[in-house]
Amino acid sequence: MSGGQRHTEPVDVHLILRRETDEGPQVLLSRRAGQVYAAGLWHLPSGHLDGPHEDVVTALIREAREETGVVIDPADVRAAVTVHHRSPGGASRTGHFFEVRRWKGEPEIAEPDVCDAMDWAPLTALPAPMVAYCRAGLDTYTADARLAVHFQLPGDSIAFDPCADRLRIVPT
Repeated sequence: MSGGQRHTEPVDVHLILRRETDEGPQVLLSRRAGQVYAAGLWHLPSGHLDGPHEDVVTALIREAREETGVVIDPADVRAAVTVHHRSPGGASRTGHFFEVRRWKGEPEIAEPDVCDAMDWAPLTALPAPMVAYCRAGLDTYTADARLAVHFQLPGDSIAFDPCADRLRIVPT
């Protein structure tokens, strides 16, 4: 081991709940609110693994139910994108973005203390302000790529800024 201490970081899961419309594909977004990171910004329903006992698909299904009320069968979960991210504050994490096109129930705000809006957005016209990390995952997904690095610099905004876009898509 070259550095002395093994690197560890949080693992995130992000739900790309996708529906097809006459105007094109849409994804479900929620606006973060309250005493949470990135309050006021749009983001995919997402969360963290609850511990070493929980795998990424189980975490995604749990988070989807907790945040949106929808029920997802594990057989309907598709791997979409992995993003290695570093925030402007320097903390890194790995996010797994999963596509789901079939679910039970109507999405609704199930955690009003951390979400004050929820809406469908066209993949081609994502709203602002949006969390840059989330936007990196969706831009990678739209590019039909599978892996990206999104290392923000100190002073970068948490919100997506096209003038400071740190997305690096790794070719397949």
